[in-house]
This record gives sequence, structure tokens and C-alpha cells, in this order.
Amino acid sequence: MPRAKSALAAEAPPIPTWRDGPLQGRPGFLIRRLHQIHTALFAEECGEEKITPIMYSVLSALAQSGPVDQTTLARAVAIDKTNMADILERLRKRGLIRRRVAPRDRRVRLAALTGDGQAVLDRIDEKAERAHLRTVEDLSPREQMLFLDYMMRVVTAKETAGDTPASDDGPEG
Repeated sequence: MPRAKSALAAEAPPIPTWRDGPLQGRPGFLIRRLHQIHTALFAEECGEEKITPIMYSVLSALAQSGPVDQTTLARAVAIDKTNMADILERLRKRGLIRRRVAPRDRRVRLAALTGDGQAVLDRIDEKAERAHLRTVEDLSPREQMLFLDYMMRVVTAKETAGDTPASDDGPEG
């Protein structure tokens, strides 16, 4: 014979769902908000050069790698190839990078930093570093290291699992 529900069970409040919790405590919300804060700090520090955090990342990657194809560069900066093409075109029009056909494979175009691109990096490196430091300045030096380590662990785990599409709508710079 089936048991009847007790009066207590019938009166118990519903179990809260994720959606019922505070928006401000969700990881995605906090990551997006921190990205907004960092982007604003980066603009304060580097705005006169009209360089966005993602452009700065592209220029920095080119400074480290030398001439490289768009696919490799997109992977290094974690944005999709279509957005990378747009960013490279904007940087090319400003004279900060040059594009050329790869000598070994004429289907591939290589991007490289120009002298003007290197000069922009040289002018804003200190300011960009300041924006990064200001982003985490409310943490102690140990907390900053732990915070960066935790972010790296999450990103590495998700990339290893293959569940992170390249995008340019996340934190950068």
C-alpha cells in the first residue's frame, strides 16, 4: 500500500534553483563584470593610442612569435579566425602590422609587426601593465598569484576537455 505524504513534506518550501540565487554571485556574471572593469581600466591607461585589449594581445603575440599565419595567431590569442581577420585588417590599415604571402605555401598569409606596431607596443607596455595590476590591486600579492593560478587552471582544464570555442567576447588584454 503506497504511503501518503506527510503534512511536513507537503509544506516544505521548494528547493531553490540556480536562477533563484543572487545574480551577482554567479561565476559567469562575475567574470563578465571583471572583464568590463579591466576593459575600462585598459581604456583609461591606453586609450590615447586607440588600442583595445584584444589588439594589444595580437600585437604582443606578434612581437613574441614573429611572422605567423592567421590561424596560429587566432589560437594563441584565443579568438576565432573571422574576428582575427577583422582585427588584422584594422591593424594593417593603421600600419601596425603587414601581411604577406608565406614563401612555402602561397595559400597562407603571414602577419608581422611593423616598426610602427613595435613603437606602439613600446609606448603602451607600461600603461597596459598598469591596467593589469589595477585590475587585481585589491588582492594581496599572494592572492593575486592564487587568483591567476586558479584562472589558468580553469582555462587549461576547459581547453584540455575541448569545450572552449575561440571567442573574443571574454576577458583579454
